[in-house]
Amino acid sequence: MAQIMDGKAYSKEILAQIKLKVEKLQKKPSLAVILVGNDPASQIYVSNKEKTARELGFISKTYRLKENTSSNELKDLILNLNLDEDTDAILLQLPLPKHLIPQEFIELIDPKKDVDGFHPINCGRLLTNSSPYAVSCTPKGVIKLLKKYNVEIQGANTVVIGRSNMVGKPLSQLLLAQNATVTVAHSKTKNLPEITQKADILISATGIKGLVTRDFVKSGAVVVDVGISRDENGKIKGDVEFEEVSKVASLITPVPGGIGPMTIAMLMENTLELSLNNAKF
Repeated sequence: MAQIMDGKAYSKEILAQIKLKVEKLQKKPSLAVILVGNDPASQIYVSNKEKTARELGFISKTYRLKENTSSNELKDLILNLNLDEDTDAILLQLPLPKHLIPQEFIELIDPKKDVDGFHPINCGRLLTNSSPYAVSCTPKGVIKLLKKYNVEIQGANTVVIGRSNMVGKPLSQLLLAQNATVTVAHSKTKNLPEITQKADILISATGIKGLVTRDFVKSGAVVVDVGISRDENGKIKGDVEFEEVSKVASLITPVPGGIGPMTIAMLMENTLELSLNNAKF
């Protein structure tokens, strides 16, 4: 049976370290979260982020905007937060209502306040190994958790299933920076199990419930499940069929309790780092 990589436990360690650092600061890190509309999952995520930030001693402010918020209203809010010296980090909660195009507003956020690391400048800096102001939280959390469990990334044959701007692409860059050999697969990939069976590290980030079955996984591989979806009973599920895959993998992340808590911990770490960086300017 595979050893479980406990993201929930490790995230608590990280948050405790952040709290100690914040206690020593005169100026507390400030996180502004923008939530547009009434998406139920987003409401829960934002409440969790807000609660965690306050527990760490951050200044946390959430801007809850109506579903029919106009493009100009959202634009004005972001530009005002960019100019606000008391705001260190800005998070635009996704998804947005259908009439608002996410990338347009992500590009409005000051890269030095872009806590999610989604701005093209931060993505470009990551691509060119030029020190982004912030690195996308979920990929950053994946790398941290692998290192916590002493997974040998350098030279490892690594397959990432998923090519999103939020996870798949930045994660591939972070793995390359660690000298992994990286293959990016996705929904159009032919003979997917043949490719994943060669992976020393297999990471799935598609949101397709139960995509990764036992026949996808080489014996002894490390399996990281980034996907989140819900079954017909509303229960949270991952991309990986946990019970059967855990019998062949050496290490595996659970859903929930794996990468999800690490993502929130990295959001808080990014907020602290942006605050410290902004204090230098």
